[in-house]
Amino acid sequence: MLRTPSRLASTVLTLLLAAPVAAHAEDMPHPAPPAAPSAPSLGTDTLKPGKPAVKPYLAETATPDAVQILPSPPAHDAPLDKADRAAFASTRVLRGTPRWEIAANDVAEGASAVLENFACVLGTRIDQARVPAVIHLLERTRLDLARATRGPKVHYRRLRPFVGNEAPICVQRSQALADSFSYPSGHATQGWAYALILAALVPEKATPILVRGRAYGESRIVCGVHWLSDVVAGRLTGTSVFAALMGDPTFRADLEKARGELRAALAGAGTAPDQAACTREADALREPPLEF
Repeated sequence: MLRTPSRLASTVLTLLLAAPVAAHAEDMPHPAPPAAPSAPSLGTDTLKPGKPAVKPYLAETATPDAVQILPSPPAHDAPLDKADRAAFASTRVLRGTPRWEIAANDVAEGASAVLENFACVLGTRIDQARVPAVIHLLERTRLDLARATRGPKVHYRRLRPFVGNEAPICVQRSQALADSFSYPSGHATQGWAYALILAALVPEKATPILVRGRAYGESRIVCGVHWLSDVVAGRLTGTSVFAALMGDPTFRADLEKARGELRAALAGAGTAPDQAACTREADALREPPLEF
């Protein structure tokens, strides 16, 4: 027989749902105290602190509703939950390996970091001063991605896999990270969406770009800061936002500007990435890191 929740339980639930939250896509406090400092909001330009940010491409009403699109995170002890826990446990042994080093490097996010991390598959280290349209495209898209991931992060408030244990992770543990929401992975969302954009800009390199985009998301599992299902949900969120962006005329116009600019940068006398590092990366990424 169903029981009506007590007045106390209803009050607690109301308070939890009304708790203030931070606006950053990846590290959203759980719950965020009103007086606590938060990550930069969508109204702040992280590249030029203090200056207003460029607006997202999509109107809020046009942003895909990831709460409706994504499945719920796996229930405790469900098959997918067991797969999540197996992925976390099996990847702890990668500490100290080249794959762990890649995961640590992939912690950096944003346009500049991703272009650097994709240098091996692009074949050139991009001089970012020469590609302002590419940087603008990716950073403005980042605002749309942040908006899309915010909803499910707040809705599900899922804890990260390292919470409650002492297993190694590839970043420094902090209370802010432990208290932030896990589902979906903002890094995986961003990395996959950026890979889709780069593949559209340089379609002849689409396969290695998308392989690297997948690995960028998997780095969050290797790092120990996201569940496998968080990363899968991030890819779906990134794909949803990219699909909506392709219907936006301003985004398409910026995409065309970036296409010519990136092609010119790749055809020019750019700096080749370190070949030994690229070989190590290719070897480390040849096999998926997950074992069950």
